[in-house]
Amino acid sequence: MNIAFNKVAVIGAGAMGRGIAQIAAQAGSLVFLYDTQAEASLKAKEAVYQVWDSLVVKGRLEAGTVANYKTNLKTASSLQDLKDCELIVEAIVERLDIKKSLFVELENLVPETTVLVTNTSSLSVTAIAAALKRPAQFAGYHFFNPVPLMKVVEVIAGLKTNPEVCIRLTEFAKQMGHTAVQAHDTPGFIVNHAGRGYGTEALRIVSEGVADFATIDRILRDQVGFKLGPFELFDLTALDVSHPVMESIYNQYYQEPRYRPSVITAQRLAGGVVGKKVGEGFYKYTDGKAVVAPEPAVPQVKEFPPVWVSPRATRRLELLQLLKDLGATLETGASPSPHALTLVAPLGFDVTTVAVVERLDPARTIGIDMLFDDAATKRRVLATNPATRSDMRDAAHADAYWPPTLPPDLTCAMQHMLCLQKMGKLSAWCETAAASSPNALWPTS
Repeated sequence: MNIAFNKVAVIGAGAMGRGIAQIAAQAGSLVFLYDTQAEASLKAKEAVYQVWDSLVVKGRLEAGTVANYKTNLKTASSLQDLKDCELIVEAIVERLDIKKSLFVELENLVPETTVLVTNTSSLSVTAIAAALKRPAQFAGYHFFNPVPLMKVVEVIAGLKTNPEVCIRLTEFAKQMGHTAVQAHDTPGFIVNHAGRGYGTEALRIVSEGVADFATIDRILRDQVGFKLGPFELFDLTALDVSHPVMESIYNQYYQEPRYRPSVITAQRLAGGVVGKKVGEGFYKYTDGKAVVAPEPAVPQVKEFPPVWVSPRATRRLELLQLLKDLGATLETGASPSPHALTLVAPLGFDVTTVAVVERLDPARTIGIDMLFDDAATKRRVLATNPATRSDMRDAAHADAYWPPTLPPDLTCAMQHMLCLQKMGKLSAWCETAAASSPNALWPTS
């Protein structure tokens, strides 16, 4: 196989630079890892060596293969050592002025054919290249942490990037075992732009008192199927990376309110509580593992009320079958009896609004998220309202009603959530005042 770039340099020996150097060396390139702190480069190389050695112990790599990988990974003592490289990947601090200065210096060292790329996660590729004499040889090459496991890389053309450069970078990504995605040079590109609806919205839910960090993480993992919840992800990437990205995207979109950063992350960054790498973020870490408090026990209910399901409930037939399978006493009248637990299943609307519009007693009304099929999820979310009686809340929550894995909904930050688990597991719940337009409409399917 003809490798796209025989000689590669990676500048920045942090988690991202180390990961990029690892997969490039595995692809067969001769890789030079450089950091302004020489000790950091050596530590990064040793860390990659340890990863490879551990894979040999686990039987996932042959010793001879790893020996070849190790010969491909070198350290450099100065930028001058990189002058013959065909590709130079920058993975340093997320500051436009520092990146621009570095690339101007590199451009004066390397041949005209050398491709220069930035691993920026949010800054404009065109803006970084603005001071270069050869912007056609410059592009964005955005990997994700941890690089060896996150098998996608965004290839971003600046305004003056030669299309052939992106083609070559795409081929190299494939040789490194990654899938390249062509992205436009817009703030946050694809993934970090979409991520505003994940991390930033999760922070807004916490700030409104709807749920705590751990509950939101459980919901996004167990219902939607993400490998990490938003706060687990913040701890992994670290807030000294994530918060500046949030600020950068917000400002580049001219203070678009949807992208507004959170004071929660600003405060934690100022206090140094940035994530797993320092032993404490949204979670505390012992031996590299998050310390998570157990969920509160499921309420014990002696006698369950009958259940009435709104005719407008999402997936109503599935919900009725679920209740029937669980042995609930169902009411089938046009309206609930005075003693019934009233279930509504809106998508993205709060229970207060639904109760008002459907003229239901809010004290007995509980919302259940039916966004996902029951077989496809491990949790459900119940939504209370300010008037919900505690006995009705507990009846809906109790494990005598709900099976071993129930799913939640974070499609709307205004949705007020009661997190459930199925039988044999603990559960947690939270509730706040509902707030949205009483004239709102919702699906009836």
